[in-house]
Amino acid sequence: MTDHRFIIEMGMGNDLYGEDMTKAAARAIQDAIRHSSIPMFDVLGISHDHMRVQVTVGVPDPQSVDTAALAKTLPRGNVAVTATKGGHRSHNPQTGQTITIATAAVEAFLPTPLYSLLS
Repeated sequence: MTDHRFIIEMGMGNDLYGEDMTKAAARAIQDAIRHSSIPMFDVLGISHDHMRVQVTVGVPDPQSVDTAALAKTLPRGNVAVTATKGGHRSHNPQTGQTITIATAAVEAFLPTPLYSLLS
């Protein structure tokens, strides 16, 4: 069965002192979803269990991201998180500190039969 993307939200987050990729990614995800509200589920009587959520985070060191922990931070849907090379490190030569910056795309999909209820 195919599904259709009906939401995409983007966010940015950072870790100012610890170079923690998971912390920066979590903040990017929260930034992406913080402004979202989807009342259509209640209006149409659709369970959030039908929604597939795909999260892609871009960080300088993707293999160090705890994607399972990040998936647990999403409040609804069947969630999968993928970490990929991206984001940015900003090094301050005066202080020696490095800021880790992450980006996130949070996409939500519904199966074709349920998506047709929206059109």
